[in-house]
Amino acid sequence: MTHPTTTPTPRICPHCDGFASAAITTGSRDRHGHLPTLTIDCRACNGQGAVPARRVREAARV
Repeated sequence: MTHPTTTPTPRICPHCDGFASAAITTGSRDRHGHLPTLTIDCRACNGQGAVPARRVREAARV
């Protein structure tokens, strides 16, 4: 009997733990007194927070 194939669910990115974007302050203020921030995305998951699930490989039987 064959089982229906399902797409594996994505897993949480191990590099950013699902927090894919971070706002980092530059440390200085502009001439209006505002504190500029930079939004940085995780390089491993490209800002998505999840990576594709690994495919389970069956071991060869001897």
